[in-house]
Amino acid sequence: MSPDVPNPDDRAAPPPQQGGLGETLRALRRSRGLTLDELAERLRARGESCSKSYLSELETGRRPVPSDDFLRAAEASLSLAPNALIDLAGWERTPSRVRTELDQLRQRAALSEQAKARLARQLRELVGRSGIDHAWKSGELESLVREFESPSVNLSRVSAAAPTAATTPVPALLPLEVPLINSVAAGYPREFTDLGYPSRVADEYVRVPDIADPDAFAARVVGDSMSPNYLEGDIVVFSPARAVKSGSDCFARLEPDQQTTFKRVYFETVPGSGEMIRLQPINPSYPPRTLPREQVAGLYAAVSVVRRLD
Repeated sequence: MSPDVPNPDDRAAPPPQQGGLGETLRALRRSRGLTLDELAERLRARGESCSKSYLSELETGRRPVPSDDFLRAAEASLSLAPNALIDLAGWERTPSRVRTELDQLRQRAALSEQAKARLARQLRELVGRSGIDHAWKSGELESLVREFESPSVNLSRVSAAAPTAATTPVPALLPLEVPLINSVAAGYPREFTDLGYPSRVADEYVRVPDIADPDAFAARVVGDSMSPNYLEGDIVVFSPARAVKSGSDCFARLEPDQQTTFKRVYFETVPGSGEMIRLQPINPSYPPRTLPREQVAGLYAAVSVVRRLD
């Protein structure tokens, strides 16, 4: 088959892109058995003004990305599928800062999947070895969750071969949109009216920077039992990924009526009653409430506050 006759297999295969447009163009030219002069001649036959020296400088990165018309002629000359080189050129025209951030995000996403698999494996081993209650009491479970709560997730431990750049926190490109699920009474529990947790569809959202948890949610404070730290009308953001420890300020979901409240929580052991959770208001005018652990269906730590300044 003549080099200038399109080969269906060549057209279907995407060009190698790891070296950028110039190196990709050189690899494709060589794979077709073409010299610089021969490729330049094909491009001239398609109406492009092209010389051997120009192609050489383009392949070595000393020339800027050419026009789309030139790239279409190159695709046809190399028997490539339409847009194979144009798409790669579009990536190279993207500012280097944006390319770097996108590469880091891709690496972070891949490593996060490995981190999730490792967490699940360790959790199964931990629970299978000692049981969930022992894991909770001993602090092993909290320690394991804490290891993965940071956006950087100690990713270097997930894969020894992972690139160093991928283990550094990635700057947020846009604030995360967090669903504002309802109001939560800071004085006394309010009925939890959402059908599920966390609500993925909400009537209102709030944009919050520096939050990486896709399951984060927000609730508006009602009452003054958490003042002066939290005021009525404040929007508090909660993250299920953040480990809850004694003294954390938490959104608490209570059994059996699915009520909710916002309190500072303390884990206590009461002789004769077992493990208890104390829901402590910050405002001393309100009394604490202590419940058996099994009556607390969920605890979600507060991570930030959105407050309107009048």
